[in-house]
Amino acid sequence: MAVTRPAPDAGAARRPVRARSLWLLLALAVLAAAMLASVAWGSRIVGLADVAAALGGADETIEQAAVTKRVPRTLLAVLVGAALGLSGAVMQGVTRNPLADPGILGVNMGASLAVVCGMVFFGLTSPSGYIWVAIGGAAAAAVFVYTVGSLGRGGATPLKLALAGAATSAAFSSLVTAVVMPRNDVAGSFRMWQIGGVGGASFDGVVRVLPFLAVGLVLSLMSARALNSLALGDDLAAGLGERVALVRATAGLGAVLLCGAATAAAGPIMFVGLVVPHMCRLLIGVDHRWLLPFSALLGAALLTVADVVGRVVARPAEVEVGIVTALIGAPVFIYIVRRQKVRAL
Repeated sequence: MAVTRPAPDAGAARRPVRARSLWLLLALAVLAAAMLASVAWGSRIVGLADVAAALGGADETIEQAAVTKRVPRTLLAVLVGAALGLSGAVMQGVTRNPLADPGILGVNMGASLAVVCGMVFFGLTSPSGYIWVAIGGAAAAAVFVYTVGSLGRGGATPLKLALAGAATSAAFSSLVTAVVMPRNDVAGSFRMWQIGGVGGASFDGVVRVLPFLAVGLVLSLMSARALNSLALGDDLAAGLGERVALVRATAGLGAVLLCGAATAAAGPIMFVGLVVPHMCRLLIGVDHRWLLPFSALLGAALLTVADVVGRVVARPAEVEVGIVTALIGAPVFIYIVRRQKVRAL
């Protein structure tokens, strides 16, 4: 008697979706735990009862006041980490470059140079103005690096883009130093901002940056299916009906909005956009419909944890989150560069 067997790909199609959903739930749980640790741990450890009372509106004890002060810092760390993780995943998809990252490609330094030029030469003092200027600088740097990396035979290869980004980032960093050095009135505050951190967060700052991050998030997630087509190559993507130039422009704009606004809010934090997408691919694969939201969640969790670590290891002082992420990201970057298949994503 013939035995009826289930379709071989039906279970295979369900299992990855189930596994990816479990990973997403786990990422949400890790993020929630990191946020709880962020409001409870620091120079003063706060108990769960005081955390609950402070989140409920109480502000009567020193511990509850500490929790109230840490809430906007936690929210900013979540938003900036999500923005950097998502923008890194989008940039890697747009360029098909496993080394793409807002820091490595010079986008963060482009935003930094634009902000410092606005402060020094044009007297820019408005926090909202910082965001617009940072986004403009990030966009200009992204276009410049992609244009330079596209010159010559073979177009925009991963190696050429990485070299162009590294050279541009170094040049912009030198220009930032040259612009700031004669101005002692802005050197101190800008130096702390340039390290990258979320210590000066406020609810007003979070609200100002939120609309830019929301637009960047929407544009990036809307490009997920098209990025899957781009991974097959421009010719195949065009054959599947994708407008390659439009897809790159839309996704690139979303990534620039995300990293520009994040840089304006917290400074040029490095390596989050590089490390997080690679971690996510190991867990859930290369489908951008899953990769992009998972990169946002894991980026938020990573930056929040890094901020908590920076506050705990040097109590009562703290290590800025930009230094912690650099310590984590630099070895990962070296590992990725040494891999055999670094030339293609």
